[in-house]
Amino acid sequence: MIQLQAGKYKQVISRLWKLSIIGFIAFILYIIAVQYNFLWLFGGMPSLQELENPKSQIASVLISEDGVDLEKYFRENRSPVEYEELSPNIINALISTEDARFTQHSGIDLRSIFRVITHFGQAGGGSTLSQQLAKNLFDTRRLDPTEDGPSYKGLLAKIPLVRTVIAKTKEWILAIRLESRYTKQEILKMYLNEVEFGNNAYGIRVACKTYFGKNVGNVSVKEAATLVGMLQNPSLYDPRRHPEKCTIRRNVVLSQMNKYEHLSEEEMLALQEESLGLKFKVENQNTGQAPYLREAVKRQLQEIIADLNSTRDDDDKLNLYTSGLKIYTSIDSRMQAYAQSSLDDHMRNQQKLFYAHWKGRNPWVNEKMQEIKGFLKDAMKRTQRYKALMEEFDGDEEAVWKVLKTPVKMTVFSWQGDRDTTLSPLDSMSYYKRILNCGFMAMNPNDGHIKAWVGGINFKYFKFDHVKQSKRQPGSTFKPFVYATALENDVVNLCGNVVDEPVTFEIEDGREWTPQNSTGSYSYASMSLRHAMGLSINSVSAGLMKLLGPKKVAEFANRVGIQSTLMEVPALCLGASEVSVYEQVAAYSTFINQGYRIEPIIILRIEDKNGNELKRFETTTKQVISADLAYKMTYMLKGAVQESGGTAQGLNRYNCAQGNDIGAKTGTTSNYSDGWFMGVTQNLVAGVWVGGDDRSIHFRSLALGQGAKMAMPAYANFMDKVYADQTLAMAGFKKEPFKKPDGVDLGCNTYTVDSTQVQVPTAKPKEEEGFLK
Repeated sequence: MIQLQAGKYKQVISRLWKLSIIGFIAFILYIIAVQYNFLWLFGGMPSLQELENPKSQIASVLISEDGVDLEKYFRENRSPVEYEELSPNIINALISTEDARFTQHSGIDLRSIFRVITHFGQAGGGSTLSQQLAKNLFDTRRLDPTEDGPSYKGLLAKIPLVRTVIAKTKEWILAIRLESRYTKQEILKMYLNEVEFGNNAYGIRVACKTYFGKNVGNVSVKEAATLVGMLQNPSLYDPRRHPEKCTIRRNVVLSQMNKYEHLSEEEMLALQEESLGLKFKVENQNTGQAPYLREAVKRQLQEIIADLNSTRDDDDKLNLYTSGLKIYTSIDSRMQAYAQSSLDDHMRNQQKLFYAHWKGRNPWVNEKMQEIKGFLKDAMKRTQRYKALMEEFDGDEEAVWKVLKTPVKMTVFSWQGDRDTTLSPLDSMSYYKRILNCGFMAMNPNDGHIKAWVGGINFKYFKFDHVKQSKRQPGSTFKPFVYATALENDVVNLCGNVVDEPVTFEIEDGREWTPQNSTGSYSYASMSLRHAMGLSINSVSAGLMKLLGPKKVAEFANRVGIQSTLMEVPALCLGASEVSVYEQVAAYSTFINQGYRIEPIIILRIEDKNGNELKRFETTTKQVISADLAYKMTYMLKGAVQESGGTAQGLNRYNCAQGNDIGAKTGTTSNYSDGWFMGVTQNLVAGVWVGGDDRSIHFRSLALGQGAKMAMPAYANFMDKVYADQTLAMAGFKKEPFKKPDGVDLGCNTYTVDSTQVQVPTAKPKEEEGFLK
């Protein structure tokens, strides 16, 4: 009997052994079938090349000349990090929670798999970090191809459970392959660069910045535990929306860190009692240090990339949003920050004054300062929203206006931060039309490097760029081109005198035009050329224009850097033709750069994600006026600051003008629609524009609406901050005299005008005395 039972036992063992061998062979054959997509049943696998060069969507970044990341172009906001940059707290939290035996297995943890099988539904997943990386990198469960990658769908993919088993098998195979090709540290780095943390934060670097405002090397234990805890389900454990659930999950991670001896019991308990300590700030296309700059150079970058792609294989094409390009710019992060803060402070103050100035009244007025009737409705009719509603309601204006007058919840811009409110679309337009805007650009005139670019007050709400995209009448900031043209053509001598008297032009239809001074009167006084420009006397500019003709002035301005087509009319002498801040800065730089016109440059070079240089850029220079004339214009521009009564004398209240060669020109257009200020030093030329987006919206008095009030303080505060920064001084941005060409003798030894020359005479001088003295 015992022998019979022993025989049966041996038979059972033998059969089990045979079944095990058959099962093992079947498993091996199954693995081979999956790996090679037998009969197209299982779908493809990533190639060896894809495995060795896994592709992720990596944001391209604009980098300042001083090495700071400024802006990004992305679909998925991801910035790779190197293993050496990571805080040990992140590594310890991740391994303790997600894969405690990470250093002991080769891609598959058999103990974890056995635990999952024996404790089904109770003990968590059995995927290793390597398997999770394979899943994230190659999206093995994707059923349809996308531009981000191919589909790995086979014929069996239609069967839900089978599809999951096949995907899991592929992840095992890929995990082993990854382990054979990469070190443990490289796998950790790749994993942390790939995973999603919610709120458009991809990868650990962006997550640390988004949730805690920190670099990856400075994250604390509890912050690392929070981030690692979120990985299980970024939506469920979103610390903003579900702080309680996130805290519970964080504490689980802290417990795991204690279990694997990365934290003591006492430390764990203390940290579990603390709050999350979020400093949440999501990065998107509306945020950043220089969003207007990012948009301004986007088209140029896309053209450059298209040119680079023309010689690249299809599988090696570059993409601005996904290829992780490093775009090195001429922008200085310190100057950009100073420009932004100076403009913010100034515009906040200007808006406060503007609201008080128009309290109880609507600010849209005509030339007689009378309210424009129907202004808002006419403006609304020009919007895309109105046109779309008219199409939707088949031209029924009554129905359209009913929608436009119905209040809805919305978030609007304010200088105190985003404000939730309830307004109708028409009321919203009324609100935004009252807001002043600005544009600012600073450039090194010696090499053409643009150092700062602020295109408006808030990119999220005001996308229009007021540096290059916008063109406005420059007012008196155009006058230096008139004076320079006169000097070049020997119409006037630098140290000669001119007379402040009426100048009349004959224009079309037999009409006449006599420019008025800002004071509304003429002094009939003889004065130096520099004094006239320093005081921005309109009649003198008009007199020079009459001697020169508009064509010569327009040609000169275009030669030195104004790219816009200028109206060749007498009013050009007062800045009646529209130009951009970008053009003005470029043109003024020609005076500082000894007569060489230098093209402004932003992009210096482009590298791929691995640091290989793809293209380098240089600016172009061309001498367009003599060095002698250029230096004379620096002397003339200093007049606004130094001459008695100069329009930029207020600059002397600031440190930037103390012991410094600094020139300036203010500009104010008709009805005070535009306030301009141009400032020049040997190492920086900057331009500021301030005004309403609609020209009919402005201050009503010269005291508030002139360029010296609307624009100059922003420039002065910027320059003060630049000069106070010793790191910028070491980089060459410090006070120093304008470069004087050899052999130049101005022959004008004083910048103050004799008081007898500007006394108003009792009677108008005789006609034959003429304009020039």
